[in-house]
Amino acid sequence: MSATTPLSATDVFQLFDQYVIPNYRRFPVVLVRGEGVHVWDSEGKRYLDLFPGWGCNLLGHCPTPVVAAVQEQLTRLIHVPNTWFTELQGLWAKALSERSFHGLAFFCNSGAEANEAAIKLARLHQGPERYKIIVFEGGFHGRTMGALSATAQPKYHEGLHPLLPGFSYCPYGDLEAVRQRIDGETAAIMIEPIQGEGGVVLPPEGFLRGLRELADEHYLLLIFDEVQTGCGRTGEWFAFQYFGVEPDIITLAKSLCGGLPGGAMLARKKIAPSLRAGMHASTFGGNPIAAAAGLATIEMIESQGLLDRAKTIGTHFLDRFRDLAQRCSIIREVRGAGVMIGIELIVDGTPVVDECLRRGLLINCTHGRVIRLLPAMTMTDEEVEEGCDVLCRVMEEYADQGPASQKGA
Repeated sequence: MSATTPLSATDVFQLFDQYVIPNYRRFPVVLVRGEGVHVWDSEGKRYLDLFPGWGCNLLGHCPTPVVAAVQEQLTRLIHVPNTWFTELQGLWAKALSERSFHGLAFFCNSGAEANEAAIKLARLHQGPERYKIIVFEGGFHGRTMGALSATAQPKYHEGLHPLLPGFSYCPYGDLEAVRQRIDGETAAIMIEPIQGEGGVVLPPEGFLRGLRELADEHYLLLIFDEVQTGCGRTGEWFAFQYFGVEPDIITLAKSLCGGLPGGAMLARKKIAPSLRAGMHASTFGGNPIAAAAGLATIEMIESQGLLDRAKTIGTHFLDRFRDLAQRCSIIREVRGAGVMIGIELIVDGTPVVDECLRRGLLINCTHGRVIRLLPAMTMTDEEVEEGCDVLCRVMEEYADQGPASQKGA
C-alpha cells in the first residue's frame, strides 16, 4: 500500500465493502488527483468536473494560493483550542465581516454546524417563550438533528422521528402562508436565498423583501442559509447582496475554505452577544489551517477578479442551456445565478448523469429531475464550452431516444 504500489480500483472497492459504512451511493470510480477543473481516476482517465466537491471547490481542485497558504501554516501551527487567541482567526473574521454586513463571526466545520449555531442563537436571543422557526418546503439545512428538523423534506426524516419541535414548514415563495404562521412564540424565519439541494430554485420577485418586512414587523430574526450560495457563488460575495435584502444572520460553509472543511455563522453585532460564553462551541472551528485557507480563498477571489468571472461563466451556461431548451423536448426550465445552474427535466435525470460520467463529465442530479451544476469560477472559456458541448449532446441524445419514462410527463 505504498505510494509506489497503489491499490487497484477493485481493491479499493473491497476495502470499502469491508470497512466503510455504506451510507453513500458512490460511483464506481476511484479519484486520485485533482487540478483546476479536472480530476483523474485510478485508471488514468480525466474528467471535467462541473460539480467539484459538492460545491465546496468553487476555486477548482487544489487552488495554488490556498495550497500554498495551508502548506506554510502546517509548519507553524496546526491546531489550538478556542481558549486561546490566534491572529489568523481574527483576520478571517474581519475579512468576512467587511464583505458582508459588519457582523461578528462564529466558526465551525460544516454547514450543518453553522445552522445549528444559528438556531441556538435565534432561540437564545429571543428568549424561552419564543422558540419557533419558520422554514420552507424544499429547503435543506443539514443532517444533524436540529438542522434536519429545519429541513422540510420528509424523505430525510424517515426513521428519525421524533424531530426537534418548533419548526413550522411553509411553501417556498408563499408570503401569506408565512404571515399566517407567525405567532407570539415565533423567533425567526430561516431560508436558503436560493434553494440548492431543492433544485436551484430562485425566490419569486419580492419574496425575500417581504420576509424582511415581516421579520421587522414582528421582531423576528431573518436567517439566510448561504452554505451553498455564499462566498461568491452568485457573482456577489453573498446572495443577500445579489437580491438586495439584508438578513440578521447568515450561515456559510462549502466553498468558504477553498475546498477544506470550514463553516461560519455571521450575526449582526446587536444579536451576536446572545450566544454567550459556554452556550456553544466547536473544537476545530476556526483552526489555523481553516483560517489560512479561508483568507487565501478571499484573496484569490479578489486578486483574480473571480466575482465578475462567476457572472460571465454563469451567463454563458444559462445562454447555452436556454438555447438547448428550445429544441430539446426533455427540458422544462433552466435557471440559475452566477455559477449555480439548474436544468429541470421532465424525465429522470439519472441516465444523463451516468452517460456524462462515461464521457468524462461530472455533474449532479437533485430531486430526481434537476441537473445541478456548481462549476468552479476559475473555468476558462474553452472549459465552459467543452462542458456545455458534452452535456448538450447527452441530453439531445436522451431526448431522441424517447424513453418510456418521457411518455405522459
